Amino acid sequence: MRAPVGNFESAAPAWTVEHFTGPAADAVRGWKGGVPRDRLLYVDTDPEKADTAAFIENYGEDLHGTSANCVVVAAKRGGGRTLAACVVLSATRVDVNGAVRRQLEARKASFAPMETAVEETGMEYGGITPIGLPEGWPVLVDAAVTGLPWTLIGSGRRRGKLIVPGEALAELPGAVVLEGLGV
Repeated sequence: MRAPVGNFESAAPAWTVEHFTGPAADAVRGWKGGVPRDRLLYVDTDPEKADTAAFIENYGEDLHGTSANCVVVAAKRGGGRTLAACVVLSATRVDVNGAVRRQLEARKASFAPMETAVEETGMEYGGITPIGLPEGWPVLVDAAVTGLPWTLIGSGRRRGKLIVPGEALAELPGAVVLEGLGV
């Protein structure tokens, strides 16, 4: 099947791809959202080209407006810490000190250290995705992402990406759609 965005060799329903493994793969295979599971697509990619700029250069300029990044933030309030995922268009950055801090009612919010993000998600850095995150995590999604017919996100690994309808991200456990999360 041809991918709906980018210039990938092929795409397949993610749940059918045997070498797609890890927490994101488990979540896709157990998908119960309103968006049909067959619309969650997987594309093979070169892990050396996983960073946004190199990725777009190699897999299509149209991805500049349709790819999204997922970053892990740590929010602190009192003596507690909350980890959350934030999903914004790759051409924007997460408003950590404004929208994230307010939504999580935190005194301070910052990007989680790479080691923390990898250990807590069970995913590879550079491939972290909002699909398959630990139970109970807030998943803050910019409204601009959920409005896309298709968006490209990580697969939990640097090799491979997911292409999903933006509305599927609003259906994730713990998802909160926010205007202005990406600035």
